[in-house]
Amino acid sequence: MANSDAAHDDPRRVLGAWGERLAARYLQDRGVEVVDRNWRCRHGEIDIVARDGDCLVFCEVKTRRSQRFGSPVEAVHWEKAARLRRLAAAWLQEHDMHAPRVRIDVIGILLVDGSPARLRHLESVVA
Repeated sequence: MANSDAAHDDPRRVLGAWGERLAARYLQDRGVEVVDRNWRCRHGEIDIVARDGDCLVFCEVKTRRSQRFGSPVEAVHWEKAARLRRLAAAWLQEHDMHAPRVRIDVIGILLVDGSPARLRHLESVVA
């Protein structure tokens, strides 16, 4: 089996991709325009870049099947927050897109078997 096939079969990657699609749909349903997804650079990856009115939003999506290790949004600790700031700066430098305001959000999705997905959206989590 090729490595790319193995990545598609990895349950964590499948779950993460599903959560990112759900988060993008959630944002779009609220009138937020998704302008980029899964952008990568040497610092890491931004799951979703969106425009919410005059604000450019960099969104981290965390999807989990249980809260055994905490809620999905709790997975974004200070080190990840610092990386998100660097990623947002790198994205802004690479793209010719301007906005009067920028914010970093986290969307946590909990998917427990037999229950509807629970989504929690925290805005402006990184100063």
